[in-house]
Amino acid sequence: MNKSIFQIAQMDCASEEQMIRMKLEVFSEIKQLDFDLPNRKLIVYHEGEIQPIHLAIRQLNLNDRLVETIETEEELPKQETHERTILWWVLGINFGFFILEMTYGWLANSMGLIADSLDMLADAIVYGMSLLAVGAAVSRKKKIAGISGYFQMALAVMGFAEVIRRFVGYGEVPVFQTMIIVSALALVGNGISLYLIYKVKSEDAHMKASWIFTSNDIIVNLGVIIAGVLVYATNSRFPDLVIGTIVFLVVIRGAIRILKLSKS
Repeated sequence: MNKSIFQIAQMDCASEEQMIRMKLEVFSEIKQLDFDLPNRKLIVYHEGEIQPIHLAIRQLNLNDRLVETIETEEELPKQETHERTILWWVLGINFGFFILEMTYGWLANSMGLIADSLDMLADAIVYGMSLLAVGAAVSRKKKIAGISGYFQMALAVMGFAEVIRRFVGYGEVPVFQTMIIVSALALVGNGISLYLIYKVKSEDAHMKASWIFTSNDIIVNLGVIIAGVLVYATNSRFPDLVIGTIVFLVVIRGAIRILKLSKS
């Protein structure tokens, strides 16, 4: 068996990982893929030549580089079922806070909360694709990815349009208390997710992706809390609109990646 190591400069989250997995599923000679997202590294365990696999990866335009290919007798990294259980919990937390933040975002007139809710939904979509599509045909996985991407894109574009409408003079000052309290609850939820992932102490690709996604969510939660404090201090809607704009752009970027995945 051969072991090929790739450095992939633009592979920094679970969306790119899923793009690569779906692109390479047609290669029966691949025995396993081992992703290291923090270091942007992919290890491919395979039989035969690496060139066709490398060409498929290159078609994704993720700025890849083949570091080396060596023969190996090492055992393949084991996939633990416990990790899947943790991912289901993380998915549930993300989806639950999507509903909570979306609801209170509209009630509190906060685009920051609404944008954060879509960010949580985007994470849940990626986890759901990873878990629910296991064992499915490539065409079905791509269909799931396409539907998810278009749905996420539509919500983000509508939210972004609402931000623009409020920037030009419409809309009330959001309820800063709700912004801070709900974001703090989401922060606790993401903290629990990080704790669950940490307990596994796994090098599995999905767990690394979950760690990165959840860490990013915590940064967003803190951003919304800060925006709520600034809304209180300035009695202005603009801090909320600024954080909403930033997060909506992040969600749109994620949707584009998912759509790219579905068409690769």
